[in-house]
Amino acid sequence: MAAHSHRRLAELLARSVRRDALPPSLIFSGPTGPAMREMATALAQALNCLSPVDSGDARDACGVCTACSRIARGVHPDVVAVVPDDKGRVNVEHIRDVIDRVGYRPFEGRRRVVVIDEADTMLAPAQSALLKVLEEPPPSSVFVLVTSRPDLLLPTVHSRCPRLRFETTGTGSVDADVREAACSVLMHVSATDDPGRRIEAARELLPTRPGIGRVEREHVASHLRAMASLLRDVELLASRASAEMIANADVRPILDRLTKSFGGGRGIRAFAAVDRALEALDRNAGVKIVADWLVLQL
Repeated sequence: MAAHSHRRLAELLARSVRRDALPPSLIFSGPTGPAMREMATALAQALNCLSPVDSGDARDACGVCTACSRIARGVHPDVVAVVPDDKGRVNVEHIRDVIDRVGYRPFEGRRRVVVIDEADTMLAPAQSALLKVLEEPPPSSVFVLVTSRPDLLLPTVHSRCPRLRFETTGTGSVDADVREAACSVLMHVSATDDPGRRIEAARELLPTRPGIGRVEREHVASHLRAMASLLRDVELLASRASAEMIANADVRPILDRLTKSFGGGRGIRAFAAVDRALEALDRNAGVKIVADWLVLQL
């Protein structure tokens, strides 16, 4: 899949396509630029390629067949792009037109892909109209909402779309103690569905002593970034990818155990939940509320 600067996200999506575990709607969020749109195009190609390339548990597009070429040129009938109008808005008429189109089977491809660019420009009525189809998505359609300002989307839209965050830089190295705590939380969560026991595990994400709000949020954020790194590796192991691609190879036995619980569709949902938790911290949400919410979502 394209967008080499965001290889891990591309791999995550390629594995989901191969296993037919792709959520019916996704939010791509990050800095303004072409990377998210390129990834949306690559996803549409992977879903509709006439000669897909399977590699282990991942599926990528060939990039040269007629379907891939038409998607790249923006002329494939089953890939619908919604962009803001001359006033810089996506209005309810745009969305109603899309809803009418997704009510039918794809014309020639396997899946219809609807890409809403600058989704944050959707007016409230447009978002409400879109919500209706997100609540009961057609089985043959995938929605991708591309935005640099995800906070402008309605909470109800957020709740139905796992979010993948496109960063400008890498995550860097992870402190060993931080990673150990993140591992411990994932292990505890994978072992129980009991809310009380999960919330007990969330304490490992929190600072041991109260501090300044900004410092507390960064403490929790560092643990969540470590958790995201572990979940990426779990998805790589689930797809039987090369061991050279694993970032946390020194804790391979733990990764193998986590893969049994988080490999597959649960992994991408968990990754999206961690991303939403990081977003909440960016908005100055309370650290305990964020930690408790996250462990109940994993």
